Amino acid sequence: MTARRRLRSLRTRLLVFIGVTLAVVCAAMALTTVLVQRAYLLGNLDDRVDNAAQRSLGGARLRPEQENSLAFLMESGHPAGMLAARLDDEGGLLSAEVVGQDAVPTALTDTQRTALDGIATDGSTHTATVPGLGTYRITAAGSDGVRVLVGLPMDDVRQLINGLVAVEAVVAAAGLTVAGCVCTVVIRRQLRPLGRVAATAVEVSRAPLDRGEVTALTRVPASDTDPGSEAGQVGAALNRMIDHVESSLSQRRRTEERMRRFLSDASHELRTPLASIAGYAELMNRGTDRIEPVLAWRRVSAESARMTGLVEDLLLLARLDEGRPLQSDEVDMAALVAEAVWDARAAGDDHDWQLELRLDAPALVIGDGARLHQVVANLLGNARVHTPAGTTVVATVETRDATCVVRVRDDGPGIPPALLPTVFERFTRADVSRTRAGGLAGGSGLGLAIVAAITGAHGGHIGVRSEPGRTEFTLELPLADSVSGTLCDANSPRGVST
Repeated sequence: MTARRRLRSLRTRLLVFIGVTLAVVCAAMALTTVLVQRAYLLGNLDDRVDNAAQRSLGGARLRPEQENSLAFLMESGHPAGMLAARLDDEGGLLSAEVVGQDAVPTALTDTQRTALDGIATDGSTHTATVPGLGTYRITAAGSDGVRVLVGLPMDDVRQLINGLVAVEAVVAAAGLTVAGCVCTVVIRRQLRPLGRVAATAVEVSRAPLDRGEVTALTRVPASDTDPGSEAGQVGAALNRMIDHVESSLSQRRRTEERMRRFLSDASHELRTPLASIAGYAELMNRGTDRIEPVLAWRRVSAESARMTGLVEDLLLLARLDEGRPLQSDEVDMAALVAEAVWDARAAGDDHDWQLELRLDAPALVIGDGARLHQVVANLLGNARVHTPAGTTVVATVETRDATCVVRVRDDGPGIPPALLPTVFERFTRADVSRTRAGGLAGGSGLGLAIVAAITGAHGGHIGVRSEPGRTEFTLELPLADSVSGTLCDANSPRGVST
């Protein structure tokens, strides 16, 4: 099992692959060299054999009447080991001798002569093994009725080829050994960053991600995140994944904290009216002399309505969180905002309410009219409740490009900067620094959260900018694509104030 694991390692597989590849390349080069060298040496030997055959044929033609004579072998210049023979018309051997080293030629034995039988007089070169003499390259030539057979030994060629093979084997073995050592060092050094990346991943995997605050997880060193190398790309990807894990865990922790705070706030908001209802019911149970029944029932009804409204707001947020589809109708935002302003004026006549229409195109959007009316009413109600009497509240409807923009602006004291990032979160209240009109009881803190949720469900965007003396909520909704026609002259934008 340990040996299998080692073979599966990238380092071992690379070494094996490179070693096998180099061995195959060396073997191919050595084989090619040997074959080319052998072909060259054999070609050179064949040329020598042809020359010797022509020379011998010329010598034999000087004495055509002496069919068995090999006197031409007595001439100088013949190499040692050369054999020659005279042939009859059928190719049979008449006489055959071999040239010795510093000695007169000697006749071939019957066994040796038998090895030369069957050589055709066609001018081609053949290889034959002559007992006691070795392997020869032999050719037979004839002219004017004279035929001779000549052969030269191949021992020199074979020795050269064998020596070349031995040298190439030694060089290849040494080269493979050196290449293997170099590859081992290089691969080990190149894979070190990958090992450090793996060690970082192991360390991160041992971190207690399921509990506590997860911060400052180990990162791959910057030197191992070079995008120019594969190991660096893996290291950079691991760092990005660790960043994503940290941000996801932090986001989950914040979400859990918001959920706990939401449940706590919702429980508190529900407990207050329930406590009031229980208190008045207990007083009525003890006797009508302690409190008048009409007042008690009035307070019970008011607290029940308050609790009902809170539960309905929570259910609405839950439905929006689940992504349940809303009604889809064509809604005229200009008319909707105008109605909401009139309703706000009736509810808060101590404020100065104004409406401005700046329409370059019909303010028609696709959505749920009742929910969009709730968005505008919540924004106007927020301005009415959180600003003192005499505050001017301006609702503006304008169209630009493919967007309908609704702005609700007031000149009240403004929202504290610390509350701006969380103003659209649930149960966020600005009661600490924004005066409530008429000492009205505080709201549940869900109004702006509902505004943000409904706007998001319609594919829109809600934003706020606030400073002392100017607070402006901006609602952006996409215009209906299929609407044609205008509510007013498109070439003359108009502003209407009430």
